[in-house]
Amino acid sequence: MKYIRTNSLKRLFSLKWRSLEEPTSPNGSKGEENSEILKNVEAKEPSPRPTWKCFSYEEISDATNAFSSDNLVGKGGYAQVYRGTLENGEEIAVKRLTKAVTDERKEKEFLNEIGTIGHVCHPNVLSLVGCCIDNGLYLIFHFSSKGSVASLLHDEDLPPMDWKTRYKIAIGTARGLHYLHKGCQRRIIHRDIKSTNILLTLDLEPQISDFGLAKWLPSQWTHHSIAPIEGTFGHLAPEYYMHGIVDEKTDVFAFGVILLELISGRKPVDGSHQSLHSWAKPILNIGEIERLVDPRLRGAYDVTQLKRLAFAGSMCIRASPTWRPSMTEVLEVMESEGEIDKERWKMAEEEEVDEFWGFEDLEYECNTSFSVSPHDSLSTGSC
Repeated sequence: MKYIRTNSLKRLFSLKWRSLEEPTSPNGSKGEENSEILKNVEAKEPSPRPTWKCFSYEEISDATNAFSSDNLVGKGGYAQVYRGTLENGEEIAVKRLTKAVTDERKEKEFLNEIGTIGHVCHPNVLSLVGCCIDNGLYLIFHFSSKGSVASLLHDEDLPPMDWKTRYKIAIGTARGLHYLHKGCQRRIIHRDIKSTNILLTLDLEPQISDFGLAKWLPSQWTHHSIAPIEGTFGHLAPEYYMHGIVDEKTDVFAFGVILLELISGRKPVDGSHQSLHSWAKPILNIGEIERLVDPRLRGAYDVTQLKRLAFAGSMCIRASPTWRPSMTEVLEVMESEGEIDKERWKMAEEEEVDEFWGFEDLEYECNTSFSVSPHDSLSTGSC
């Protein structure tokens, strides 16, 4: 078994990268994004430096019992996730690019995930155990037996998730996003933050996963202009959905939806296709935040923590990215012990009047073809 570090990726995948379609950067030039990704792969990493293994196909095939259907724990538009056990007893999740996939863009996304997640090192971001490039493309992660936040929060056969766990998930996810935006040597925009993409360790520590749609954001760029638009209905920020603009505030919006989901216990989209943030916004505006709380908690929650999470959520889902906080500011609101300085975060009156309502319905009715994430079912398993 050969050990490799993240700066070996360029050599490993040089042939693959040359065969892939080159994307367009915000200024219209070709190839800059692929070049930037590879620069990030080669960049000097801060200590501790991520180290992972390059597995043989035989190793992961043996671990998953030849990719038995009994070990299939998740699948999506272009990949499948299998549970496996290594010879040393370690449980792993193997994410396999579906053999039937011929779309080079999907192959590029898969390779992009390797380059991105192999670069990160944070307790609230899922770490890579290894990869395999024999007989296909595979990512290997630690197996998360607790599953995703969504699977625990919305499973009617399980007891309601207690408030302490919900708050822990909120804080941990915010720290993970803050690390991706500010702590990495290069900024990472996840672009598909949702409760199904947040996995839980045995001690219920959240870990952000599924970086198939993630983008590097070079320091000299203010944003990405992306087409086609991909993501998940109920989590798409207005500027991304309407104009294809992606930056840190895109993830902030989606994180706001997660906060509301943790508070209310509601799914991001209900049976009538109403998004959670469109339901919650009027309640937040009149300040009746107790109406947001999951009734299954039966009043067992910390009022101070509720106020902080609700206020942070209300800022995160603002229609204009200009008036949304950064993840640094979100953490400041959520973790500070004093009174919240609401005047500091008050929008100008004209901005409050111009808040764009109704884009959620337009999003669903007009563009369902891209509003469903290709990774939806992948993260409901335990990868």
